[in-house]
Amino acid sequence: MRTAVPPVACVGEPRLTAGFAEYGRLDLIAHEDVHGPIGPMEPAQLLRLAEGMQLKGKGGAGFPFARKLRAVLESCERQDLAAVVVVNATEGEPASWKDKVLLTRAPHLILDGAALAAYALDADEIVIGVADDGVGRDSLMEALDERRMPVQTTIVTVPHRFISGEGGALVNGINGLPHIPPGTKKRSSDSGVSGLPTLLSNAETYAQLAVGARLGPYEYAALGTDDEPGTVLLTVTGAAGRPAVVECTAGMPLRDVLDLCEVPDVQGILMGGYHGKWITPEAAEKAEVSRKGLAAVGGTLGAGIIVPIGVDTCPLGEAAQVVRYLAGESAGQCGPCKMGLPDLARAVDLAVAGSQPADVVRAAAGEVKGRGACSHPDGTARFALSAIEVFSEDLRLHSTGDGCGRRVKGVMGLPGAPDANPQKLTLDWSRCDGHGLCAHVVPDFIRLDANGYPAFPATPVPTWLREGALKAVKVCPELALRLAKAE
Repeated sequence: MRTAVPPVACVGEPRLTAGFAEYGRLDLIAHEDVHGPIGPMEPAQLLRLAEGMQLKGKGGAGFPFARKLRAVLESCERQDLAAVVVVNATEGEPASWKDKVLLTRAPHLILDGAALAAYALDADEIVIGVADDGVGRDSLMEALDERRMPVQTTIVTVPHRFISGEGGALVNGINGLPHIPPGTKKRSSDSGVSGLPTLLSNAETYAQLAVGARLGPYEYAALGTDDEPGTVLLTVTGAAGRPAVVECTAGMPLRDVLDLCEVPDVQGILMGGYHGKWITPEAAEKAEVSRKGLAAVGGTLGAGIIVPIGVDTCPLGEAAQVVRYLAGESAGQCGPCKMGLPDLARAVDLAVAGSQPADVVRAAAGEVKGRGACSHPDGTARFALSAIEVFSEDLRLHSTGDGCGRRVKGVMGLPGAPDANPQKLTLDWSRCDGHGLCAHVVPDFIRLDANGYPAFPATPVPTWLREGALKAVKVCPELALRLAKAE
């Protein structure tokens, strides 16, 4: 389980990370010294502020905050019900650390934003969802002990899983239900926590709201682009020589961020996280850090995750590990997740092993796109398709069955370590008589050539096929097949 928050860096003027260099963690006194006082706002004021800031959700989807706020206000009036404010600080994606940085070092900014929203909505309660990884909860509790919130504020701990941070899954967890997305899409603005209209947004979004409330929309827009004013928090890991959470101005060249984090020559860069897209090194040279700027080069900002892959690492092997992880993280309650994502993971493994062409990945992705109860199938399919497109030359090398010659190092930030004991099949040609039993036992990995003899990739056997490969070894009547350590 991850526990060490990475270092923090800033390119340009710090806002969310202001005071970090002087204070480390900002308690209430340091917070007020750095950021100054803040007062409550009426609904119309807060709506104008959010619209003037062009504030969008920072959890990945980028939904306009003002539209969420207006929807909850209208729902409260229509149903004559009180509102609930929910802060999503679960950060279920293993490659992301930005919310953990805010929780551990600037918790009062998050609380300021939540308090602003609660006052404007005349809410009954604020609920803050955090993961059970032990990172950030104590800091948040200390911050709550230091101040008075406008309404009752509680912390709810959810399992540290990828889908636990999905909005519907978080609401379910707060309501005492399983921490998985609902089977049908629901608007939390109409019925969320305890059936009440619920304003749900990401921790960084509330922190940005608190910054904007102090600066006002015009000064807030002094940094950034016309379409995306302000600053952005990024998590840079992977091949970076100096992994860090970085605050930078929206619209800044991506190259400046990569240089700051000492990113070496790369084969590609994952932008936006495990539901994001890969971009080429050439695209990275032209990219700007904004939703519009990254979309222009085929990437996505998503939750601000940047994972470069070095030239000494097998990018397709790394991607295959992520797809397997995502398949295992599904809620398992609808067909596209329960059946489709394991099929997609299997297709990616086979393509990486050289057993099947890339078309099997495209076909498997097509079976899940647009069909799930939540965005998990779509995001997983997008990640897999992007990998085979950006690393097409590596895929060509893998299609020969010999692989690209690079190792899978486990640099994607996944929980746990990469396969500690990779194994590959070997064949003693002097013993093999071409019975073909092995190909019947594990047809996904072993096929018979034109002469009826077994053919299989020289790459390690995927973990999900390991049991089948072992059975193939055991049924060989000539004892010609072996599982050996993959160097």
